[in-house]
Amino acid sequence: MVTESSKMLRCAIYTRKSTEHGLDQEFNSLDAQREACEAYIKSQAFQGWKALPQQYNDPAFSGGNLDRPALKRLLADIESGKVDVIVVYKIDRLTRSLADFAKLVEAFDARSVSFVAVTQQFNTTTSMGRLTLNVLLSFAQFERELSAERVRDKVAASRRKGKWTGGSVPLGYEARDKKLVISKSEAETVRTIFRLYLELGSFSKLVNELDCRKIVTKRRNTKVPKFRGGIPFTYGPLAYFLKNRIYLGETHYAGKWFKGEHPAILDRPTFDRVQELLKSNTVKRKVKFSESGALLQGKLFDDKGNRMGPSFSSKNGVRYRFYVSAALRGRKRLAGSVTRISAPEIESLVEAALVEKLQLPKVKALAHVQTITVSDGRLRLTLAPAKGKRSSSIEIPWFVKPKGSLRVIAAADAMVDHKLVKAIVRAHAWLEALSSGRHPSIEALAAAADLHPKVIRQGLRLAFLSPDLTRAVLDGETTVELKHIPKSLPLAWREQHGSIR
Repeated sequence: MVTESSKMLRCAIYTRKSTEHGLDQEFNSLDAQREACEAYIKSQAFQGWKALPQQYNDPAFSGGNLDRPALKRLLADIESGKVDVIVVYKIDRLTRSLADFAKLVEAFDARSVSFVAVTQQFNTTTSMGRLTLNVLLSFAQFERELSAERVRDKVAASRRKGKWTGGSVPLGYEARDKKLVISKSEAETVRTIFRLYLELGSFSKLVNELDCRKIVTKRRNTKVPKFRGGIPFTYGPLAYFLKNRIYLGETHYAGKWFKGEHPAILDRPTFDRVQELLKSNTVKRKVKFSESGALLQGKLFDDKGNRMGPSFSSKNGVRYRFYVSAALRGRKRLAGSVTRISAPEIESLVEAALVEKLQLPKVKALAHVQTITVSDGRLRLTLAPAKGKRSSSIEIPWFVKPKGSLRVIAAADAMVDHKLVKAIVRAHAWLEALSSGRHPSIEALAAAADLHPKVIRQGLRLAFLSPDLTRAVLDGETTVELKHIPKSLPLAWREQHGSIR
């Protein structure tokens, strides 16, 4: 029986299993580990040991790193002083990496926390105990690396034989019994995309056509929403899709393609014609930034956040330079209010404003610019913050000439942030649509607005800005920018001022 003078030691039991195999059983490996640890703690009750009710279980997580949710919670509780002893079944349940073990020991020592492996007797307070522990961990790490090598060798051998070894299932196929089989509906979609590219001859036309036909990437049933697919095609994924030889019935490994066990969706002549068209449409531009003449490259954006890159056209032997919104490459509806501007004119406009504001030579002044946002009626230059200060901005009113070039009206100080005002108005409109029942859910509203539900959720936070903040934004009496408003905006108006930086 523990005496009143004995100090109670709070014991946290940590369990881990590397794979999902057997976790659906009524009594699995995690249960067995916890039962053994609880029995050990009871045997130490005379020393004041007591198991904490919190469970720290990491099912299907590797011991090769520390990116485990239960382990992170355990480390947080240790930092808060809620744990005195960590109990594990074996030391490799905690980690299989010597480097990670060194980090854990440092964290334990900082809080005077000890740990015990119930099947391996050692004492970490002595040099011999630490040596024993390091030897055990060395063998644990060796076993992990050896297992990884065996898996890699097996995957390599399987791929060379054309077998499917897992991963993301491509559009057009389904995974059954660890093999790829053709999905009839998706296979027809694959053939349609290849046929449309041959007919239209360019990515921009193809992207528009796919949008019109509501053709999207493969939909997947995953726990992580960002990997579920079902989103419109963009240039990068579309180029990868059109070059994927898996549709010829081949598998890939180490830069080489092998005859696969799965059936082909495309015939080789069609695939080869697509590759020839891709090659002929590839524009090889290897001009260095210093030689391109585009002084604002990488800093210019339209008012919807699309990057505006350098482009040019030639007429009667004269070359005209422009900055063009990236949204024009396939999705004009996503472009900002200004899509194409004269490069020489905007460069001279920006240089003049910077020289006047910063009193520096042109080259040095441009180095202070972080971003330039182009909208209908003004340019907004965001400057890099000086040491110990917040970033500042310069606003230049201007209007668009018929052909898209710029003309200076006058330099002006920052006033009303029209982008933020527009976002606030839109947020209130969305809130009214949901409150009135016109749209039963955020998903329905997102579908009607042709936006992702995440965009709606993030935008709605602006409808809950306090009245004084909203009034200041509308009157142009605040320096708050859209990026300063946190994604997790507090609902309490009193707390909002402290959360906005």
